Amino acid sequence: MTDPQAIQPSALDQLPDRDPEETAEWQASLDAVAKAAGPHRAAYLMRRTLERAEGNGIALPKLLETDYVNTIPTAAEPSAPGDEEMERRITAWNRWNAAAMVTRGSKHGVGGHIATFASAAWLYETGFNHFFKGKEADGSGDQLYIQGHASPGIYARAFLDGRLTEQHLDNFRQEAGGAGLPSYPHPRRLPWLWEFPTVSMGLGPLSAIYQARFNRYLTNRGIKDVSASHVWAFLGDGEMDEPESTAALALASREGLDNLTFVINCNLQRLDGPVRANFKIVQELEAQFRGAGWNVVKSLWGSAWDELFQLDTTGALVRRLREVPDAQVQTYQTRGAAYIREDFFGKDPALAELAKLLSDDKILECFHLSRGGHEARKVFAAYKAAVEFKGAPTVILAQTVKGHTLGEGFASKNANHQMKKLSVDEFKAMRDLLELPISDSQFVDGVVPYGHPGADSPEVRYLQERRAALGGPAPARRTHALAPLPAPADKTFASFDKGSGTQNVATTMAFVRLVKDLVRDKETGKRWVPIVPDEARTFGMESLFPSLGIYSPKGQTYEPVDRDQLMYYKEAKNGQILNEGITEAGSMADFIAASTAYSTHGEAMIPFYIFYSMFGWQRTADQMWQLGDQLGRGFLVGATAGRTTLTGEGLQHADGHSPVIAATNPAALSYDPAFAYEIAAIVKDGLRRMYGEAAPGEDQNVFYYLTVYNEPMPQPAKPSAPGVDEGILKGLYRFNTAESAGVEVAAANAPRIQLLGSGTAIHWVLKAQRMLAEEWGVASDVWSATSWTELRRDALEADAALLRGEERQPYVRRALQGAEGPVLAVSDYMRQVPDQIAQWVEQDWSSLGADGFGLSDTREAARRHFGVDAESIVVAALAQLARRGEVKATSVKEARERYGL
Repeated sequence: MTDPQAIQPSALDQLPDRDPEETAEWQASLDAVAKAAGPHRAAYLMRRTLERAEGNGIALPKLLETDYVNTIPTAAEPSAPGDEEMERRITAWNRWNAAAMVTRGSKHGVGGHIATFASAAWLYETGFNHFFKGKEADGSGDQLYIQGHASPGIYARAFLDGRLTEQHLDNFRQEAGGAGLPSYPHPRRLPWLWEFPTVSMGLGPLSAIYQARFNRYLTNRGIKDVSASHVWAFLGDGEMDEPESTAALALASREGLDNLTFVINCNLQRLDGPVRANFKIVQELEAQFRGAGWNVVKSLWGSAWDELFQLDTTGALVRRLREVPDAQVQTYQTRGAAYIREDFFGKDPALAELAKLLSDDKILECFHLSRGGHEARKVFAAYKAAVEFKGAPTVILAQTVKGHTLGEGFASKNANHQMKKLSVDEFKAMRDLLELPISDSQFVDGVVPYGHPGADSPEVRYLQERRAALGGPAPARRTHALAPLPAPADKTFASFDKGSGTQNVATTMAFVRLVKDLVRDKETGKRWVPIVPDEARTFGMESLFPSLGIYSPKGQTYEPVDRDQLMYYKEAKNGQILNEGITEAGSMADFIAASTAYSTHGEAMIPFYIFYSMFGWQRTADQMWQLGDQLGRGFLVGATAGRTTLTGEGLQHADGHSPVIAATNPAALSYDPAFAYEIAAIVKDGLRRMYGEAAPGEDQNVFYYLTVYNEPMPQPAKPSAPGVDEGILKGLYRFNTAESAGVEVAAANAPRIQLLGSGTAIHWVLKAQRMLAEEWGVASDVWSATSWTELRRDALEADAALLRGEERQPYVRRALQGAEGPVLAVSDYMRQVPDQIAQWVEQDWSSLGADGFGLSDTREAARRHFGVDAESIVVAALAQLARRGEVKATSVKEARERYGL
């Protein structure tokens, strides 16, 4: 069988060899080394040669993997500043209190995780002591994305420096009383400490990349110089399996984000067992990151291994480390010296000879304890290399032991992620290992005590001095006392009140026109951040390209193909538009960074992210939950919305449910506006609430979701009746009555029905209003339901008030009070969207919607298929009235036959 590697063409094969004799000499030299010293020596020389070529800038394919050793040799490690012994004691206290907090909490059944921080303690402590800049540092300080399961260690440090009390620690995962600590980094639950929610794994690394990118955006646009800020993302090796974890690696290297460092805690374990049982996760990640263009620093082995590497004159040790799978490394952690001698060293005669020079204690020290991620000096060297590297982001692959220092019952055990507590005896053993001054008498009734050296102790003073030198406490979230942004001129919004006359305009176009006017505002225009995932032309936004520019850190290094056109594709280093390509996840990460800049950087930015509505909440709802947790503000715009308005696109493009998903997010204010003036009113009020003078009791930390449509329709003038403005914002107002619409009804006492429509459905409702009057003698009033969700939330609040003894009537009941006849609600979404409010409507209720999967066809055929077109509305209205005895039952049958239903 032919070896496939033997027939793979090389790029060099395409080039003429101008000196075949010299080429043959190099090849012969390699053959000679392989024959005389063996293939391992030949491979070693080739790797060293490739490394030298790469270092000298010679254009060759990158070496994707290096040996399974530390990137920075011991001899090249810089001396770490500070007091290493003092830092060891601080770390010991934090290890203790993190374990004590979770163990004490386990008595209440609230859970928690111990093993993750135990493995990563030095990764955090070295950063806190020497690298992580606080909010008082230059720019905005650093941004820290803490691994979610390590939160007990961060709380323990905040306890040591006086930011948390024992009461806080005892209320870990017990927040209902008001003085508790959230399980993981949740800014909405602990807004003075946490900046970034990270425990939904994969979202942290993705968000960190776009945060580093947004920092450059702010600097390049002249909003704020945050070039001194560095983004640190702490991740687990198992977390890197999440697609989002590696989705934007190429973006980070392409844009040269050397203000970004990933620290991946490679303890070789995920939640149930080894990350790569039969393989090597470190080598896999190195290849992945190096292939994506990142600088890779490996910190795998502690100082105890230095002696072993010096004894490895044949390279056998390095080769063995490369071939041993991760699960076997984990096994060595739990086995004695005899097993390791036989299984690790016994596989190679050269290694067996080397092992004779090692004591059992030395072998156990190396294989049980000594990892690069557990030594301050090794970690410091890696961090220093990362922050000093220019031109690309850096990933640090730090090898650790999961459950380190927690005892033999924890270290490297498959189940340690689910182990929530230590016994008293295990705590005492841990105390002795960490050399902590905690006496047996402090364990009262079997309860492990918290440990603290004292507010004025050398440890606490040292910790606080280090943080002061680095710009204050970290992590920390800053609540800036920002002045409200000035409101844009009223005329910007009022221009939509008069309607579009005889011109049909899609609400997507109306929104884009509004934004075009708002970005011209002298006061706030520069603060808008338009975000689009490669669909700007679909949404009619190409006119913004030449005026605002598309952000690119390189500017425009080419002549665009459409340069001679008015709306050409213009990229600029200070461009305002973030055109992300085909990545909704990346666009959402952009939005989150921009929407929280008011806190992260003290700069209020106004992002709007416009997207195919089907690919927003359905695809990235987890990030929208992250957005709510991170207290983001801005406008999400689901364009080409609705199940029947996007002609011909089919099932996966037909959105009939995004308002349902949006309704589950407490921070999302979801609107389905029908007309341009409604959009203007909602955006105007959103700017006031999020960025201006919020009313008393209003939560500013919300974001808006607006659905807009690509179907050109008449845009009427705003009704002049009282209550319209309030109704637009609260979710419902009467658009017209049968009389004001000029619809003639023959009988003076004609039956009447209330028709509620949202979004594009209101146009079918208005047609049905005319048909009911002209063909069936039924009068109807039409209501625009701009937000079913806000109506429901108001009603739920009214119900809660009643339980407190307060008299309060839901707005929807007040609005419809006295309205004659039954109610029929219609939307271009599944029926449960309008049905959200059914229980608070006193009239007889019925609804129509587009339930089921979407399909490809014309709009008219799709609406007939789902039974939401005007004719279907007429039949449904007649059926509702027939049940009440207000029209003849035969009218329903006659209508179905007349309309071909």
